Amino acid sequence: MDLLPFNTTAEIRESEASVAVLPVGSLEQHGAFLPLTTDTVIACTLAREIASAHPVRLLPPITISCSHEHAAWPGTVSITAKTLYSMVTDIADSLRQGGIRHLVLVNGHGGNYVLANVVQESRGAMALFPGLPEWDEARAAAGLETSSDTDMHAGELETSILLHAHPQLVRTGYETADSVAEDRRHLLTVGLAGYTRSGVLGRPSLATAGKGERVLAALVDAFRGHLALFG
Repeated sequence: MDLLPFNTTAEIRESEASVAVLPVGSLEQHGAFLPLTTDTVIACTLAREIASAHPVRLLPPITISCSHEHAAWPGTVSITAKTLYSMVTDIADSLRQGGIRHLVLVNGHGGNYVLANVVQESRGAMALFPGLPEWDEARAAAGLETSSDTDMHAGELETSILLHAHPQLVRTGYETADSVAEDRRHLLTVGLAGYTRSGVLGRPSLATAGKGERVLAALVDAFRGHLALFG
């Protein structure tokens, strides 16, 4: 499973990329059938596909982020929003010193709200991808049956991507693990445990490898719009 870049410094010197992509994942529960590193694997997989199709520099991932809403489950590890903020801005500063002026954060975890503020404050030097519009368009293009609101965590979307890209990581049991809670208005206060016992919020039973393949293809194509911002 080749999720890390293995460029040499000589290869980087010869590269003409002016945009870097930074996968941002998490270390949090994804039910009993997906690994704790699911968000990192998805972010790295998407970033790798983007780097294969577009002239960008692929960076190694941030693997632990803001997963406090999952703290009720064993294995979840978090850092504070201010730590993630500092990590991303430090990386961006270092890249600029090396001649890379633009950074795209390929975010795999919806709870990393602070990344939107980092991008806002960059004054056009950063972008956040995928956003909700790109996820929704990719769901539609792939024929997913659920919405982003219903299928929030360890559901049809994430399970489909792993079934396509890394099927060896998907344990048995996803076929009967559906758990839906449409009204989650107090999520930030009570965490995910207030709405699911299993850690799942979605319908993984609908997942297929074909859907995962189409989701990734749609997202890679959608990335063109973000890359065009840095012309």
